[in-house]
Amino acid sequence: MASYSTRVWGCVKKALPVAIKTSVWFLKIMLPVSLFVTLLSYFNILPYISSFASPLFTLIGLPGDAALVFVTSIFTNIYTVIALLSTLDFSVRESLIMATMCLISHNFVVETIVLQKTGSSAVWMVILRVLGSFVAAIGLNWLLPEMNGKMMAETVTSLGFWETMLHWLESSVMLGLKIVLVISGLMILQRLLEEFGILKILSAMLSPLMRLFGLNPDVAFLWLVGNTVGLAYGSAIMMDYAKMGKLVHKEADLLNHHLAISHSQLEDPLLFVVMGLPVGWLIFPRVVLAMLVVWVRRGVYLLQAHIHPPVKVENISL
Repeated sequence: MASYSTRVWGCVKKALPVAIKTSVWFLKIMLPVSLFVTLLSYFNILPYISSFASPLFTLIGLPGDAALVFVTSIFTNIYTVIALLSTLDFSVRESLIMATMCLISHNFVVETIVLQKTGSSAVWMVILRVLGSFVAAIGLNWLLPEMNGKMMAETVTSLGFWETMLHWLESSVMLGLKIVLVISGLMILQRLLEEFGILKILSAMLSPLMRLFGLNPDVAFLWLVGNTVGLAYGSAIMMDYAKMGKLVHKEADLLNHHLAISHSQLEDPLLFVVMGLPVGWLIFPRVVLAMLVVWVRRGVYLLQAHIHPPVKVENISL
């Protein structure tokens, strides 16, 4: 039997080429989108786009500026949302509702492509996340107690065009390095867990929770990745599983329905906690909503199977 060091090195050699390839694919999508959004923001086009959605947000008890935050989240990540939210005069309660909406709906371009590549309809994933955001907002607006206090608004210093481009370039380089390191680390970890049989133990430990969520225990590791580092950074492992046929289409689709609503439950909520928002309200409503979405989707699968049962083909002897 090969030594531990040989097995570990073998996992690293298998993981790195896939990780680099996926990182390059990810950056090819992310960087043009990031530049495009930076230009939209610099030329003040995003506020114009969001103005059309302002009346919808006032109907659910949020300020009209909430539309700008939501539209920005669709095109960007949580860091940008926090930077924008900190400049607006929102109450803690309003900020909590907006944070939840943006935690469900953000970074649509990259994350929707990931969900599509792992077995779900891109159009339906977008509809689900937008609809889920508003369902969560309406529910929180009904459930949340009154919260006194305002978020501390910060003064924003506008940058010139070339300063803005330089800032985008610097942040893109740092983010690119982070992407390569995180994806490579995750891919190596996944190979090691498989090599030493830890994935089976992990699946067994999380099996009761997966069944409660309406998911197959076999997706436990992917669920864990999606809920810790998120869809974007976990894309490498998710697409690798799909490519190697380790996921049945139905189970992959159910997992995507869960992760579309509830993902990145570690880093993203903590960023909002720093702003003074209660962590429990940022996590548990999304988990409950994701569970309901998966069970509804399971019901749809059962209904489809009842309406269109599989046709049995019998051998006919001549």
